[in-house]
Amino acid sequence: MHQELRQTDMAKAPENFAEIVKEVRQQLGLSQEELAHELGVSFSTINRWENRKTVPFKLARKQFEAFCERMKEQGKLKHAPD
Repeated sequence: MHQELRQTDMAKAPENFAEIVKEVRQQLGLSQEELAHELGVSFSTINRWENRKTVPFKLARKQFEAFCERMKEQGKLKHAPD
């Protein structure tokens, strides 16, 4: 059942989510550990996202999107990902 949830969630996540996470992190000059701290997740979570091992559930994606918007508003991020 857990796998079914993950597959359903993967269908909703953007195909390029791994690239988006990595691009945002690099634009901000953050390590995976620093980004994890900012989002309130573990380092291994960020690592798995970037390496396409897992995709975030809806709540984590919303947190990531909100974080990107805050960074964009503060002028720290050139553009928020789609």
